[in-house]
Amino acid sequence: MIVLLSALSWAANAQDSPLKLTHARANITVNGVTTTQDLQLPYHWDRYNKGQQGEAVFELRFDLPDLPDDPWSLYLPRLGNAYEIWLNGTLLQRQGDLRHYNGADYARVPRYVVISPGLLQNSNLIRVHVRADIGRRGGLSPLVVGPQEEVYDAYIWNYHWRGTGSLVVGAFSLVIGLMALSLWATQTDLTRPGRPRRDPLYLFAGLAELLFTVGVSDTLIENPPLLWPWWGVLQVVVVGAWSCSMTLFCVEVAGWHHRPSARWLRRWLGVLMGGSVVLALWALGGGQPLALTSFYALMAATTLGFSIVFLWSATQKALLPHRVVAAALLINFLVGLRDFYLFRINPTYAENTLMRYSSVLFGVALGYIVIARFRTASAQARDLLATMAYRVSEKEAELAESYRKLEILARDQERTAERARILRDMHDGVGSHISSAIRQLQSGRACNAEVLLTLRDSLDQLKLSIDAINLPPGDVTALLANLRYRLEPRFAASDIELQWGVEMLEPVARLDAQAMRQLQFMVFEALSNVLQHAQASRLRIEAVRTPRGTQLRLIDNGHGFDVTTPFRKGLQSMRERAQAIGAILSLHSEPGRTSVEILIL
Repeated sequence: MIVLLSALSWAANAQDSPLKLTHARANITVNGVTTTQDLQLPYHWDRYNKGQQGEAVFELRFDLPDLPDDPWSLYLPRLGNAYEIWLNGTLLQRQGDLRHYNGADYARVPRYVVISPGLLQNSNLIRVHVRADIGRRGGLSPLVVGPQEEVYDAYIWNYHWRGTGSLVVGAFSLVIGLMALSLWATQTDLTRPGRPRRDPLYLFAGLAELLFTVGVSDTLIENPPLLWPWWGVLQVVVVGAWSCSMTLFCVEVAGWHHRPSARWLRRWLGVLMGGSVVLALWALGGGQPLALTSFYALMAATTLGFSIVFLWSATQKALLPHRVVAAALLINFLVGLRDFYLFRINPTYAENTLMRYSSVLFGVALGYIVIARFRTASAQARDLLATMAYRVSEKEAELAESYRKLEILARDQERTAERARILRDMHDGVGSHISSAIRQLQSGRACNAEVLLTLRDSLDQLKLSIDAINLPPGDVTALLANLRYRLEPRFAASDIELQWGVEMLEPVARLDAQAMRQLQFMVFEALSNVLQHAQASRLRIEAVRTPRGTQLRLIDNGHGFDVTTPFRKGLQSMRERAQAIGAILSLHSEPGRTSVEILIL
């Protein structure tokens, strides 16, 4: 049944000034029963018809002494949930289905209707037919009618405040929430033992901001994705979860998360969130608004108690982030009390909640915390880099000093090793030959020529030991030339023809100074054997580069020897030196031809 309402409102002094229509005659239908009454707008359905749905028709009259030539407009700060607007029997605007309860909700933002001058009369009747659902703030606010430009200014200001402002706040909260969650997902504490720990401060802040985005977006959603009352229950749960998340965020800011009281607080908040679903469904679906008021009262009491402790702590020796969040919490708590009074204790109709705007301060506080932590981390990183640079410079100086000492030690060791080598070579070469000469003289059986030969070998060995100091590494040609220079006079004195078949060979890279000395003594031993034992008249020295490596051969035409018999001391020394430098020693001997071959791989 359609309820008829009528009201009379007239212009004050000037016809070109907007008229505010507040007196109406209303026909209100609840549960099939219609009542007619004169009333003063605004009419808040949930206040006068608690827990009930229905519909109403409001009639508002106004007179115009002179009809305007320019377009007029009608501004309605709030009405709905679905509605029709008529002027003098002409439908101006319709939104939603008046017969379908719990459908789309068009009471979220203010409405604006342009009125053609031809529709206005000296005596005018505006009829507004609304459908009101349970708990959805249905009803009708005072109407403003007048010249288009002036009415539009009032409308657009209210629309920006309620609609555009909600959009901006929702976008801001979405960005802050995603930023906080990304910080929570990427920033881990690796200094503590066990698994890497993420900072729950960013988690609770991110959840709170995303939940707030969902809550604020309700203002802009006329066709919710869920049916009523489930959409309303979701909004109640979102508001409760936002409040709980912000409380836990404050716990993390204050550093109280390890306290036993914090564990009890988390449990109590969990109980409140579990009860929010039941109480919201009871209030919005069962028509018991007191249940929802009770939930908000419990949440407000919890927030009040926590806020008092948090604010008191902030006045003590708290860090600056704690105080910044405390200031945001205090402002939001005062605004929340204002909204709780206006919307739950003494419900008004056309008022806008301020909580959606004051809550932006939490996002600002989070941004400050992130910036402060970044600056602290940057300062610590700079200090760490400076400390590391200082320590590196110290270590570099220490290493330079160590390298200097090691270089000195290495040079000392090199000189010591060189002296030891010279002494060893003199002992094995010169010393051995001098000892042999002494034994020859002591025996009395050796002739002067034999003793002289032994002493000459000793002298040649000494000269070669001195030559080995400056022997170029890997230069086999220079090594053989040096031996030829030292020993050729002895070969000539012994009537041994020396034939030279040595090519200009590239240096052998792997023959260092030590290996060159080993090779020198091998060749010297072979030449000495020819001089002392071969009784040869001709000796040929060859050195060529083969595919396998560098090959040295010493060939004489002496009487030879049996290569199968155990080697004498000199030949055994040659074999050991060949193994030391990775060379292959081959001996071939028969009367008239003896060949000593050294292959350097």
